[in-house]
Amino acid sequence: MPSDEILKAVFPFLEGADLAKCMVVSKQWREIAQDDYFWKCLCAKRWPSICKRPQPPTVTYRKLFQSFYKREHRRTLLPPRLSLNDLEFYVDIWTENSLIFSEVVHGSTLRNGIWIPPPGICDVLKCHLEGPEYKMILPVEPRFTIPLNHSVTVSVLVMRKDSNKIACIIDKSVFDYIDRTAYRALAFDYLDFSPSYPFLSEIRAWISLLFTDNSNNEGIIDVFGIELDFCDAANSEEEVLWLLDILDWKLGAAF
Repeated sequence: MPSDEILKAVFPFLEGADLAKCMVVSKQWREIAQDDYFWKCLCAKRWPSICKRPQPPTVTYRKLFQSFYKREHRRTLLPPRLSLNDLEFYVDIWTENSLIFSEVVHGSTLRNGIWIPPPGICDVLKCHLEGPEYKMILPVEPRFTIPLNHSVTVSVLVMRKDSNKIACIIDKSVFDYIDRTAYRALAFDYLDFSPSYPFLSEIRAWISLLFTDNSNNEGIIDVFGIELDFCDAANSEEEVLWLLDILDWKLGAAF
């Protein structure tokens, strides 16, 4: 089979980026790859209805494909206006109506990667903690225990030291999912953003209790750490700081 026929048989199965690369291989490949039939095939895969028009487009299908196909590029963020050193977090946890944990936590304490997990934790939890996802983790010292049959709620506020403004991250959310295989209890809340960003919504803050089983009682979990993350939208310190910067910050006295 002549090489031209082989190329014409293969090109309809290529993706757009690959077909474009073929156009720079040689003059022969370019002449074949720029045939609008191949680009129509690509348009038909991505936007089938556009190929059903009774009249062909006023531009070539190749041009049409190139105009609307955009490869995703990760944008480089400018340095955030906040730093973890500018922030204080207020974490309160209740079981039923009793306060069992209450701490003011300096932002730098939560910086990802500065905490070494304790020995003896399960492999699933160890793998999670050592994974690449950005996490803000607070060691719990001394540890506290929670009966599994109790309702446990959590609130997290954050304050900016530069302005004394406060924002709410989590407001009395319930740890309603306990993963006994990963030794994590999870709760979340939706973030409240500044009115300056009216189209942002449905972004969650997640908080987890990291625990081991209490050897003296199967119905008790022994909490050794608290994890906070914003994996819906932010997976680096810079992204988390940008996200926190656009929260609905209020003056402390009016909160």
